[in-house]
Amino acid sequence: MSGVEPESGAVARRPVSDAAARRANRAWWDLDADDYQAEHGAFLGDVDLVWCPEGLREADAGLLGEVRGRRVLELGCGAAAAARWLATQGAEVVALDLSAGMLRHAASAAGSCGVRVPLVQADALALPFPAGAFDTVFTAFGAIPFVADSAAAMSEVHRVLRPGGRWVFSVTHPMRWVFLDDPGEAGLTAVHSYFDRRPYVEQDARGVPTYVEQHRTLGDRIRELVGAGFVLRDLLEPEWPDGHDGIWGQWSPLRGRLFPGTAIFVTTKPAG
Repeated sequence: MSGVEPESGAVARRPVSDAAARRANRAWWDLDADDYQAEHGAFLGDVDLVWCPEGLREADAGLLGEVRGRRVLELGCGAAAAARWLATQGAEVVALDLSAGMLRHAASAAGSCGVRVPLVQADALALPFPAGAFDTVFTAFGAIPFVADSAAAMSEVHRVLRPGGRWVFSVTHPMRWVFLDDPGEAGLTAVHSYFDRRPYVEQDARGVPTYVEQHRTLGDRIRELVGAGFVLRDLLEPEWPDGHDGIWGQWSPLRGRLFPGTAIFVTTKPAG
């Protein structure tokens, strides 16, 4: 759910190593945490699970199923509003993020709203939990778009889920990568190949990546999930709701009413 606004002349589509992507994004989110929360915090709330800029809420969608008494991990939690909401629904929640800056906001919000969950700083490719530790793992635009080896991240989620557990995640809809990251008329013209899997990279004057976001096609995502051992139960493409006039980066009413901006994958780990 980045909605990153590129700096002129500092953008490329090129391969980036996993280590370089990890360094860039950890530094980016540490530095951008204050601005991100100032811009989007009110929309996300302090205690709520909002899946996407279209405004789909877990309280209405029920994508995670029954959560009371379940052990739940929020992956790439940001300020952890979703984890706190799940705690109010009776779940036993752990919130994890790579960014100390975002976790600082998670701790601050917990103090102000009075709902606290354990916070863990860790990498999605090396989850510090034993096998089968959780009944449910989820993320709303966290972690998955930012790791070069997202197939490995899927395998890590599979490892920490119990048999029969659920893995649900939202990402930018892959078809959005065909268009410019623009909420206006310029964002309605196809300019990139859907099959160009090189990441979007913002870089400094020396060419060092400062922000990296990865593109995978719908087919890529499904193959990653199946390869990790998951069963795909649903794929949601939320429609832009009437009366929603907000703009979040490249998300806008203009584009949202024409083509999807978010894909939400609902999967399970087989019970047997």
